[in-house]
Amino acid sequence: MSVVENIQNVRAKIAAAAEKSGRTAEDVLLLAVSKTKPVELIGEAVQAGCLSLGENKVQEIMEKYEPMMEYAPEGERIHWHLIGHLQTNKVKYIIDKVDMIHSVESLKLAEEIEKRAAQKDIVMDILIEVNMAAEESKFGVKPEDTEALLREIAKMQHIRVRGLMTVAPFVENQEENREVFRQMRELLVDMNGKKIDNIKMDTLSMGMTGDYEVAIEEGATIVRVGTGIFGERYYPNKG
Repeated sequence: MSVVENIQNVRAKIAAAAEKSGRTAEDVLLLAVSKTKPVELIGEAVQAGCLSLGENKVQEIMEKYEPMMEYAPEGERIHWHLIGHLQTNKVKYIIDKVDMIHSVESLKLAEEIEKRAAQKDIVMDILIEVNMAAEESKFGVKPEDTEALLREIAKMQHIRVRGLMTVAPFVENQEENREVFRQMRELLVDMNGKKIDNIKMDTLSMGMTGDYEVAIEEGATIVRVGTGIFGERYYPNKG
């Protein structure tokens, strides 16, 4: 199937899952995860209406930022999201290029984002990454530490916390992740219930190619789909 056909297929599944949760497809942002993909292939997705792109690495955003501009429809622009682990020394490169940073999991990183955003006189939208499944190989704050981090970030003037993000375990059957997604939704509701100054969250970034339907049924507002749109990851031959 082509990229366009894959997108149509994914959007149909998003709409069906959203309906199950009493919402519509418009309530869920499809983030096309373009990591390792060549510009031409990503361009097909953009021209098919996927204007929101997710990248794991700062370097890939830097390399693709200018070339991708020509694929955006007239009067539109591409919305970049940094979804992978972000090192503090890389923040300065993407602070004025991305719409949202999904992977904030430490006060140190938040402080650097605040500093760089202040220099550019912008307010950066972020999500707090939560390691809900307590996987040792995954980044993210522990669920029980989320409130303390939120209270510190709430004091910052150039950061707007929009919600929470998680990377669920890789599973063969997406039903196995339903409880992880349900707990994320509950954590978001719980944190909003704390009435922390400057914190009102409406975004849940959860669900990838293998489990985004269940994630949407449990409340996801952003799903990160790469393989389901572009096929398997592409690694150019370095030899």
